[in-house]
Amino acid sequence: MSTQPDQIPLSALQHWHYCPRQCGLIHLEQVFDENVHTLRGQAVHAKVDKPGVETAKGVRVERALPLWHDALGLVGKSDVVEFLPGGVPYPVEYKHGSRHKAADIAACDDVQLAGQAMCLEAMLGKPVNEGALFYASSKRRRVVPVTAELRALVVQTAEAIRQMFAVAVLPPPLPPAKAAVRCKGCSLQERCQPQTAQVNFVAARAALFDPDA
Repeated sequence: MSTQPDQIPLSALQHWHYCPRQCGLIHLEQVFDENVHTLRGQAVHAKVDKPGVETAKGVRVERALPLWHDALGLVGKSDVVEFLPGGVPYPVEYKHGSRHKAADIAACDDVQLAGQAMCLEAMLGKPVNEGALFYASSKRRRVVPVTAELRALVVQTAEAIRQMFAVAVLPPPLPPAKAAVRCKGCSLQERCQPQTAQVNFVAARAALFDPDA
């Protein structure tokens, strides 16, 4: 009998931290819609999604490298992995927009990058203590230390997503204050109907504690 956990896409780590409901729509219900933000993201990934190896300034660079972590059940692929002296891998994740994102939004990207780093460690047996996010609009990198706290967050997030798969229930919408910021740019807003879902969720929760319901 296999003891390996169900596989979690690395991209789901970012989706979950941006919005668990968005993660559920994409990875549980398998639906996805395009908008200007997703199309820009595809344009950014057009080159790095093509597998290949090159050398730049003495550093071996691999694009679209398959990644996995059997113990955590993580699977996916990198945008770019640079192999530093000694063969130490350095993951670089490409994102559209500027690196000057709000801290809580940027943290969603950090979890995905940390997941890639942990996969590379498991695959290659070399420590990966740092990676970077490259933002297309500003054409600048933001270095991300892969800390113990970030590693723990990857493990916790993978388990939360796995629990969602197990119960097969779409998570509730974000609280109104957070939804006001994050739902605006989400391509799944029409499918999600966060305002309606929020009302239904609040009513159901109230009924749960109503002895006359």
